Amino acid sequence: MELKAELLVSGDAVAGACLALTAPISFWGGVDPASGTIIDARHPERGRNIAGQILALPGTIGSSSASAVLLELVHAGKAPAALLLDAPDAILLLGLIVAREMGWPAPPAFRLPAADQAALAGRNLAISAEGRITTA
Repeated sequence: MELKAELLVSGDAVAGACLALTAPISFWGGVDPASGTIIDARHPERGRNIAGQILALPGTIGSSSASAVLLELVHAGKAPAALLLDAPDAILLLGLIVAREMGWPAPPAFRLPAADQAALAGRNLAISAEGRITTA
């Protein structure tokens, strides 16, 4: 299987397992910034860890603090390997841009429709810097 995602925030090519969330999430109060664990008690993937995963987000629940949580995840070394978003979330992506400005290695982000994300759940993926996604 090969898909093409739209580049939102550039970065290096990545490979890893895909954690495709089944519901939108708020990073603020939904993800522990020190560990990368999903802590939202109502989220279907509660207890799963996003660190080092290719994280597919069918949606985000807004908070102006989402960028700060993502920035903390990057700083702690607990960020996802890459983000696949159904729709761009400027506030969330700001965390990646600030991390880069601070000289920290930050994951790339891409737009990929939620319908395509679901098919990637649990699969090992390779994503080129341009957004070409292949499954292993």
